[in-house]
Amino acid sequence: MRLKRVLASIALFTVLLGGCATVSPTNSAMSEDVSAALKPFYSQALNWKTCRTDLKCATIKVPLDWKNPSAGSINLSINYLASTGSADLGWILENPGGPGGSGLDFVAGGGEQVGSAALRKRYNVVGFDPRGVEKSTPIKCLSAKDTDEFLYGTTPGAPGSATEMAAQRKAMKKYIDACVKNSGKIFGHVGTVDAARDMDVIRALLGQSKLNYLGYSYGTFLGTTYAALYPQRVGRFVLDGAIDPTVSDEDQSANQLKGFDLALRNYLKDCLTTNKKTCPFTGDVDSAIAQITTFFKKLETRPLPTTLAGRKLTISGGITGLIMTLYSETYWQYTSSAFKNAYAGDGTTFLQLADFYNDRNSDGTYASNMLEANMAVSCLDSRSKPTTTAMKAQNARLMKMSPFFGRYWQNGALGCEQWPYPIAKPPVSYAAKGSGPIVVIGTTGDPATPYWQAQNLATKILSDGHLVTFNGEGHTAYGRSNECVVSAVDNFLIKGVVPVKDPNC
Repeated sequence: MRLKRVLASIALFTVLLGGCATVSPTNSAMSEDVSAALKPFYSQALNWKTCRTDLKCATIKVPLDWKNPSAGSINLSINYLASTGSADLGWILENPGGPGGSGLDFVAGGGEQVGSAALRKRYNVVGFDPRGVEKSTPIKCLSAKDTDEFLYGTTPGAPGSATEMAAQRKAMKKYIDACVKNSGKIFGHVGTVDAARDMDVIRALLGQSKLNYLGYSYGTFLGTTYAALYPQRVGRFVLDGAIDPTVSDEDQSANQLKGFDLALRNYLKDCLTTNKKTCPFTGDVDSAIAQITTFFKKLETRPLPTTLAGRKLTISGGITGLIMTLYSETYWQYTSSAFKNAYAGDGTTFLQLADFYNDRNSDGTYASNMLEANMAVSCLDSRSKPTTTAMKAQNARLMKMSPFFGRYWQNGALGCEQWPYPIAKPPVSYAAKGSGPIVVIGTTGDPATPYWQAQNLATKILSDGHLVTFNGEGHTAYGRSNECVVSAVDNFLIKGVVPVKDPNC
């Protein structure tokens, strides 16, 4: 079975491009003390075009290779949602996560996670597609048909077996060869450090001496990296659904497995008690896990029919669909309906959930390059050890942590094993010494970025980190949890008031 890395949840919206050229009256590029090779990037003109009444878009240039700025440039797409009020606090840059999430779509879509009504009055909200994503010199790999096979196809052999490993390696070689052929030079230059340096060009072109930033999930890693590289340029930073940047790739994978196992158990506890009448399971949580395990083992060799144009639900689609529903307790109703329908012999709901997760349209095309960007960034940032000994040890560890999920989490090192570029060099330290205060949000039931990572980032890694805890389920908190979280974030971003202690929302 082939599963891409678990992605951070993102909002998907449509950006309406076009319109006449205008220049924001508040834009004035900073005079930057940078090298001669970087000067053209930091001093370029920022020409905004109207995309719709409240949205403006622009394209800027950044170095293809930050280590060799004179080697050429790439295009980076940015936009901003105009303030509903005075915009007296200037600009705030946002990233929805991923890696691979479109900041353009996120900001264009608005919504509570983009900013509360109070925040929107004081800031222009800026979005960008990081390098390699969507409209910013995107990574391109397989055709839609081949992507279907890559994401939904059935691999021979039992999970973790030598037969499956051989098939995985073959599939990854085909995938990587296509990326090299179709992406060009950008393929080797989409690491998080490069994207963070791009953010500094955006800051300068917006005329800001310091960057204000709101990042979700992977966006917290991007923000933490920026703070490590440019601590003196950190303005008001909020990192929601935080990632501990010091955790190894193996540990990160184990942490996510543990998080999703906890989310599944929390769903089942709720299902078997609060929603007992509609729950498709019987007995206690452990017996329900056994029922789910039996179902998915059958699915490994016997795909279920669906009503979706002759497509069948394979084990890959089933696991992906299940994972999709565990990102938030608001999705648990779909977990129940998916299992109810699947037990009746119809895999349609699970496949629809997998399609939503994978950004697959009903016509077989893909709405974004989330998969391609995610894998390219992830494999440049870090990798698990691909030796047989290391993978066996990791597999045993995962199976012990969660016998159900562990079965489908095995041999993760194969995803980056054949990557044609070395791991990008990370910052020496993520402490961001000299920065202003940085607010870090963690959700106790977060399956994708477990709560303790926010605790570590705020209290052990950042030199001036401040933790805000949301006691609840789901991935990230601002704009989707409660007024306590909104108040803590807005007080900081709008008034500059740092939480004296964790409000423990």
